[in-house]
Amino acid sequence: MPLLNKRLNVASSPHFAAVPNTRSVMLDVLIALVPALVMAVYFFGFRALTLTLVSVGACVFFEWGYRKLLHKSNTVGDLSACVTGVLMAMCLPVTVPYWMAIIGAFFAIVVVKQLFGGLGENFMNPALGARAFLMMCYPAVMTVWVTSGTWVSLISPEVDGVTGATPLSYMKSGLLPEGVTLRQMLLGQTGGCLGEVCALLLIAGGIYLVANKVISPRIPLVYVGTVAVLTFLFPLGGQDRLMWMLYNVLGGGLLLGAIFMATDYVSSPVTPKGQIFYALGCGLLTVLIRYFGGYPEGVSYAILIMNVCAPLLDKAGKPRRFGLVKEKKKEGADT
Repeated sequence: MPLLNKRLNVASSPHFAAVPNTRSVMLDVLIALVPALVMAVYFFGFRALTLTLVSVGACVFFEWGYRKLLHKSNTVGDLSACVTGVLMAMCLPVTVPYWMAIIGAFFAIVVVKQLFGGLGENFMNPALGARAFLMMCYPAVMTVWVTSGTWVSLISPEVDGVTGATPLSYMKSGLLPEGVTLRQMLLGQTGGCLGEVCALLLIAGGIYLVANKVISPRIPLVYVGTVAVLTFLFPLGGQDRLMWMLYNVLGGGLLLGAIFMATDYVSSPVTPKGQIFYALGCGLLTVLIRYFGGYPEGVSYAILIMNVCAPLLDKAGKPRRFGLVKEKKKEGADT
C-alpha cells in the first residue's frame, strides 16, 4: 500500500476540542429541560407549551429592551434569558394567565438580573425570584393545581381545568397522599407545577448535566440527601419512615430545585466546602418550611435564602493556603 503522507500539528498538552462558553452551558441546560417539558405537555396539554413560550419570549424581550434602552451590549445570544424563561415556566401552575407570566418575566430579568448588572451579578436565581414575587402578589392563582392528565384550554384554563390537591398538601397534615403511589410520583401522574410532575425525567436531565460537566453532583446530592435524612428521622403523623422519605424526595419541586436552581453558577458558592454548607442549608430550610411554614412547599424560599448566604459560605469554605505563615500579633507595646 502506498504511504499516505500527512502533516500533523503537534502541540503540548492539554488539548481542548472546544472552549466552554455561556451559550454552550445554557444550551445544555435547555436540552436537559426538554424531556420534563415534553412530559408536562403530555399531562396538561399544549397550554403548557404556550405558557413556556410566552415566558421565554417575554424574558428575551425584556433583556433585549432593557439593554437597548441603556445602550448596552446585546446579551440575548447567550441564551441565559431563554433558560430563565423555561425555568420560570417550570415553577408555574398550568392555569396561570399569560399576562402573569409576562409580569414574572419582567421581575426576573429587569429587577433581579439587569438592575444588578446583568448575567453574573445577580445575587439570587431570577426564576425563583420571579416565582416568589408572583406568590406574594397572586397567592390564590399560584396555588391552583390541575390534576394530571387533564388537558387545559389554551384560552380559558379556569373553566376547563379540574383542580385537585398536590401530594404535599396532604403531607402538610402528616398524611400520605391518598390514591397516589410512588410510581405515580416518579412518572409524574400527580398535580403540581409544570416542572414538578415527572421526577424520573428531572433525574435524567440532571445526569445529562453531570455527564457533560455542566454542573457538579455535589449540590444536588447533598441537598436531596439532607431532605431524605431529615424526613426519614422525623416523619410526621407516625408515618412509615421510608415511605415518608420517598414521598418527600419525589414530591414538589425538590428535584427541579436541587438540579436546576440550586446549582446556578452565579447565585451559588464556588468553593467545594461552601457548596456543601449551601446544600445542607437548602435541605434543612426546605424541611423546616414544609413542616412548620405556611406553604406546603419550601424549596423556592430555601434556595433564595441560601443564595443570599452564598458569599459568606464561600468565605467560610475558602481552602487554606499551605505554606503561608501568618504574622504574629504584637502583644502590648514594642519594647
